[in-house]
Amino acid sequence: MMKRKREEKNDCMDIVWQTPANPPLPQDYIFRNGIRFVRPYYFEFIAHVKNRWAGKTIVDLFAEEFKGRPYEYYVSAVKCGRIQVDGEMVPVSYVVRSSQKISHFLHRHEPPVMACEVPILLKEADVLTVCKPASVPVHPCGQYRKNTVVGILQAEHGLAPLFPIHRLDRLVSGLLIIARNATKADSFRQEIEAGLVKKQYIAKVVGEFPEDELTIDANIDYNAREGRSTAEVRDSAKGKVSSTKFTRISSNGTHSIVLCEPVTGRTHQIRVHLQYSGHPIANDMLYISEKPADRSINGSTADRSARISDVSLTSNFDEKMANECQENSNEDFSLDPMCTNCPNLAPKGYDVDEEGLWLHCMRYSGPGWTYECPYPVWAKL
Repeated sequence: MMKRKREEKNDCMDIVWQTPANPPLPQDYIFRNGIRFVRPYYFEFIAHVKNRWAGKTIVDLFAEEFKGRPYEYYVSAVKCGRIQVDGEMVPVSYVVRSSQKISHFLHRHEPPVMACEVPILLKEADVLTVCKPASVPVHPCGQYRKNTVVGILQAEHGLAPLFPIHRLDRLVSGLLIIARNATKADSFRQEIEAGLVKKQYIAKVVGEFPEDELTIDANIDYNAREGRSTAEVRDSAKGKVSSTKFTRISSNGTHSIVLCEPVTGRTHQIRVHLQYSGHPIANDMLYISEKPADRSINGSTADRSARISDVSLTSNFDEKMANECQENSNEDFSLDPMCTNCPNLAPKGYDVDEEGLWLHCMRYSGPGWTYECPYPVWAKL
């Protein structure tokens, strides 16, 4: 591990700074009440000064662009060297210039996920397939690094390097295909880009879905600021052309299980097209109505944590592993005197009661190959 000793203004600390080269380890995780936490760790975040940031003082830049911490924190972080420019300490009055490298050495608290294992379905020389649990991102993104499918597989199975050939939204469960080398990943990529790969999902939706096959052709317009997509009429100038085929599998009048076959791949495509059909996913609070749900109720929906930074398996995680970790879960972990999240395990503002969507990837198929994943328990009406 790379070690850097830094003189702190208030405390002299010998800190081990982690980099992406540091692999996740089993002892990095803490399991409590069905939730998987990551022990906080030190990490260097790197950014380069954008044109619109240039001309601002280093403190004002952070205070205006990264509002998760108070102004006073950024003043202290600059003074003690936890925020640097081009690898050097600078005064709080320092004015940044375009393209300069900014480093923020941070005590990182990752968001929690549900304490599911990541079941390996098939392990071949160049391909790995797993059943991704809901709530766990596929790969490092946003505030997630170790609490990802790739991180967990590396920590608990020693599997690396891994190249996911497609992605599933964080709150979606199901089949995930991972290449074990770059050559195989490129082969999958070429087949996907050529339109040779077919995808099948299942969803549990509101109401009695039509018996006849239904194809929704409606443009998808994604609003990154809201983290939400809308469906537009096909000839609209808004959004990207999108198409999904739906087939009812079963229904009890209150809910239906629907097979979903996306022809295109847009953000939240299946979720939005089901809403457009009048049968949204039954626990999808982001799309259960035309207007976004009031997120002030209980402070959360299943999507909220994803915007700040995707189920049968939610309760079927490795009990032995979880129990062993539970016994050690009260072990002390490093508390940082400057950290605005300590002594909590999870970052402030994250809830641990979100549930996975009733949307599950079942099957991927291409030229000469098919990979499948078992049905989730919620698919039985």
